[in-house]
Amino acid sequence: MNKKSSLLRLLCSLVLGFGLLSLQVVNAQDTAKTAGAPQVKFVTNMGEFVAEVYPEKAPKTVENFLQYVRDKHYEGTIFHRVISNFMIQGGGYDARYIERQTRPPVMHEGLEALSKGGPRNTVGTLAMARTNVPNSATAQFFINVVDNGFLDPNPQQPGYTVFGKVISGMDVVNRIRAIPTSFGGPFPSDVPRTQVVIKSATVLP
Repeated sequence: MNKKSSLLRLLCSLVLGFGLLSLQVVNAQDTAKTAGAPQVKFVTNMGEFVAEVYPEKAPKTVENFLQYVRDKHYEGTIFHRVISNFMIQGGGYDARYIERQTRPPVMHEGLEALSKGGPRNTVGTLAMARTNVPNSATAQFFINVVDNGFLDPNPQQPGYTVFGKVISGMDVVNRIRAIPTSFGGPFPSDVPRTQVVIKSATVLP
């Protein structure tokens, strides 16, 4: 009886040990994956959130975005377009609704990013805003606050390039999406009545 109990305890210890080892391997892989993605911290007057970006999926888009971050372009800009059942958009206008100067547009990478396994326009993802011309994105970006599959690129439409995702502070994004909106500056609607200002955007070490 004692011999059987000892054997059972040994088997249980081996199984538990193997389980812990497997968990450590999985955690190490997840950490490595996150560590490989640059992270950008946004500080707003509504709170902070952090997004990671995916240069292996949309290299031109990510480098364009990170250069604007490094150039401090986003500091003092606002989320000028907020639609609670759609997305929040910012990065283009200051608090006086004066449009910030930008570099030339970046090449559209929507379908290419998807083909590399990049994310779709789902809750919390970042995508580049643009005009009706696919290759027109500059600095403005938006955060999807619902799943917006109709924005995904496909062979029939260019869609919008998703290049990152909010990994912490989604509660702040949801507070922004809930702000009452009206007209403001040159925009007839969807402008937050209380301005949401990006105080800083920095690449985390």
